[in-house]
Amino acid sequence: MANMAQAIRMALHYGEENLGVQEIFGEDVGAPLGGVFTVTQGLKTAWNAPLDERGIVGAAIGLAWAGSRPVAEIQFVDYIFNTIDLLKLAGNSLWCSGGKFPCPLVIMTPTGSGIHGSIYHSHSFDSIASKIHGMKVVCPSTPIDAYGLMLAAIKDDNPVLFLKPKALLRAKGKELIPGEPEDERALKEMIDAPIGDRSKWKPKWPSLEEFIVPIGKAKIAREGSQMTVVTHGRMAPICLQVAEELANAGEADIEVIDLRSLIPYDWQAVKDSIRKTGRILFVNEETEISNFGEHLIRRCVDEMFYELAVAPKLLCGKAIPGIGLNPGLEFNSVPQKEEVEKAYRRLLSEQA
Repeated sequence: MANMAQAIRMALHYGEENLGVQEIFGEDVGAPLGGVFTVTQGLKTAWNAPLDERGIVGAAIGLAWAGSRPVAEIQFVDYIFNTIDLLKLAGNSLWCSGGKFPCPLVIMTPTGSGIHGSIYHSHSFDSIASKIHGMKVVCPSTPIDAYGLMLAAIKDDNPVLFLKPKALLRAKGKELIPGEPEDERALKEMIDAPIGDRSKWKPKWPSLEEFIVPIGKAKIAREGSQMTVVTHGRMAPICLQVAEELANAGEADIEVIDLRSLIPYDWQAVKDSIRKTGRILFVNEETEISNFGEHLIRRCVDEMFYELAVAPKLLCGKAIPGIGLNPGLEFNSVPQKEEVEKAYRRLLSEQA
């Protein structure tokens, strides 16, 4: 099975061949590296941009306004903050022009902790991204969803911020991407550049097929009846693992919703689950103040108050300026598996 980096790479190749993508660029995106996480390795339209995030986003906006469908990368989301005014410009474009100036670009960037990257390579951007109105925001947790969301993002006439959880980029999927060979070793030989001299290497792409994950549609990762967990990105597989372990032990039946899209988000899926379980926990690794999950809790209270058995809860990152290099500091800054399990048990034990 493909890992997430390979899945995104295959989606970008499909975009080059079938969806009109003519420009894929960013810092170290082109040959020979193909991006820090090899997401753009072997792509024929990938090229290296100067070390200038504002220049990268500005160029992407110009290309989109001129009729292209560029995919630009910010090497780590920690360096996207100086582009917020440009992202806002991209988000405003279609709305301010009354639909005359679409801005069909994709900005992809690795997000979150999990690789011991310390203060400049561990940030999350989810909550800030959700405030850039007019820009769609997606964050997959599996390779198949990464493939489908990337194709949906490329086809969209709105700007899309594609957040790649860096801790999951080497995680293998459980579902084959349409056209992917069943033997993962065969896939690696086809599309992964060899170590060493890559000057003459060219990928041998599989016969990929279109597979779209609609932006704004959540996935019920696990159905359950006693409690709802709403999560996305890196935290989704952790939340799912804990839910399955408790179910296998006969202790709890927990529903896990993987949002996949933050803007727009699938509010109907959340409402339907609350009506079934009466208990809800939001889990992400963003810092707790002005957390995206706080907005969802507010909406739960406003619209679903009388269908909640107990108060909705949020498990998220600590309110600190950054994440330290020491593993102990990192593990205590964002939720880990043990904390997720404790949060599940606390909410399940609350009396209605």
